[in-house]
Amino acid sequence: MAPLAGQAAIVTGAASPIGQATARMLQAEAVSLVLADIDPAAMEAAGWRDGEGCATLVADLSQQEGAVALVALALERFGRLDILVNNAGGGVIRPFLKQSPKTLHATLDRNLWTCIWMCHAALPAMVERGYGRIVNVGADSVRNGLLAHAAYNAAKGGMHGLTTGLAREFAEQDITVNTVAPAMVRTPFVERETAAGNPFIKEFIDVIPKRRAAEPDEVASMIVHLARPESGFVTGQVMSVNGGSAML
Repeated sequence: MAPLAGQAAIVTGAASPIGQATARMLQAEAVSLVLADIDPAAMEAAGWRDGEGCATLVADLSQQEGAVALVALALERFGRLDILVNNAGGGVIRPFLKQSPKTLHATLDRNLWTCIWMCHAALPAMVERGYGRIVNVGADSVRNGLLAHAAYNAAKGGMHGLTTGLAREFAEQDITVNTVAPAMVRTPFVERETAAGNPFIKEFIDVIPKRRAAEPDEVASMIVHLARPESGFVTGQVMSVNGGSAML
């Protein structure tokens, strides 16, 4: 039997490439899924529907009520919550002085506040059971100061800091908290911008020694690894999946 069989997992941003890849890997190991995204059309396009072993919710997780509703759904449908993957995100990538109050708030809401509220909602259930695996999806650009990423890095850097604080606070309850920090990932957006000749794309690729973007599965495999019971002695870590763009 797979080590994760019978567990229940929440994956946020489930319609995104990393979210889809993570959910399908967990599903292949007989994990019950609770999947959320803010975009109903994207959820439909990804093929996520309520059914046996899968519950879905369209919600704004940057708001406390959305996070609370998602955790309540997991407990109602499956009676437990073992794994939380905080993958919801999506920043406005542009030079800092071209950011507006609206884009700055959107970047912080999508990345940091979704993570804060989901952890705040999920941790009581994990504490009660004395077990949990929280995996946040951060960003390798926090380490290398990538061009035009200042606002995005502020949001993801906050997530990295939340990771270490929660990891220490909940270690004795066998709840681990880690972050997977990818470099550029091959998404439809990256493919479109590459085809359009966006000069930023080349600059992003140039800092990666492997000279390519990561595949979503390459990021998801690290997320699932950290979600396993045998990863219980790994906590408070930021694990880069970056093709060598930052080392040590």
